[in-house]
Amino acid sequence: MIKIRAKEIRQMKEPDLNSKLKELKKELLKINAQIATHTPPENPGKVKQVKKTIARMLTILHEKKRGNKTAAKKQVEVKSKK
Repeated sequence: MIKIRAKEIRQMKEPDLNSKLKELKKELLKINAQIATHTPPENPGKVKQVKKTIARMLTILHEKKRGNKTAAKKQVEVKSKK
């Protein structure tokens, strides 16, 4: 898995983000299962990379949801001032 940059994540649509997030969580689960069974993971650094990518995706997803609410709230305030 290649590291996904924040710029690339911001360009993704919400359904794509959710599907990619599920995929990453499954991958992390698989890696954690290998660690729990004392099997050496294929790439130990991948755990950190996957966790950071998941956190990055959740942060941007939350920003998008919050941004929509904030934008809608500003529009209501502008309309009410007129």
